[in-house]
Amino acid sequence: MKHTLNKNIPVPLYFQLKQHLIEQMESGELNPGDSIQSERELSEKFEISRMTVRQAVLELVNDGRLIREQGKGTFIAQPKINQGLFKLTSFSEDMISRGMKPGAYVVDVIINQPSASVQAALKIKSSASVIILTRVRLADNKPMALEVTHLPLRRFEGLEKESFEGVSLYHLLESKFGVTPASASQTIEVGMPTPREMNLLHVSPDVPVLLIKRVTCDREGSPYEFVKSIYPGDRYKFHAELVR
Repeated sequence: MKHTLNKNIPVPLYFQLKQHLIEQMESGELNPGDSIQSERELSEKFEISRMTVRQAVLELVNDGRLIREQGKGTFIAQPKINQGLFKLTSFSEDMISRGMKPGAYVVDVIINQPSASVQAALKIKSSASVIILTRVRLADNKPMALEVTHLPLRRFEGLEKESFEGVSLYHLLESKFGVTPASASQTIEVGMPTPREMNLLHVSPDVPVLLIKRVTCDREGSPYEFVKSIYPGDRYKFHAELVR
């Protein structure tokens, strides 16, 4: 059965096809993980050129709605986690609020001297030691972020001996040391993943990542945590509500 797009209106055919595919996703006709038809099949189905189909599909890939897998096809992407920019919450709280099961596995926990940037962020001396906790954060058992957390050893003596598997770090800091987050500042940059990040997050080299650096302060305004987080760009997005 042939399907046609409206060729008599001043809306590009590739855009009409793109909107048609989006409507199928939003209606549930196409679900995350489903494959879409090939360029040839879509071209024949809608009686348009394969170049037109390719443009529509490419835009959906760039928008993060479709994922191409070499030799396998093109699939509906998992919806991105939507994170607010002005709310201070832990990763675990974010995932629970979205009905997802948070988790993590520890890559390593070491004690080392702080780099210049960590020293400045935590306002500690270069001779001080920091606990460096590296974890892959999970949502429903899928890698969602790589976090490298720096904490001053003097303030959290013995923390490095704790088990961080399946535990919220913020809950641990509150229960063991009486420290709760009151404010934070963060920066967000876009980059490409390193080989290590690709391996730990299961991302391909052409998927951009978000690098988030956050300094968290306690109720007295003292910084106690500096964390660098890497989020795959195809799984996470940020939003902000602005008022005038």
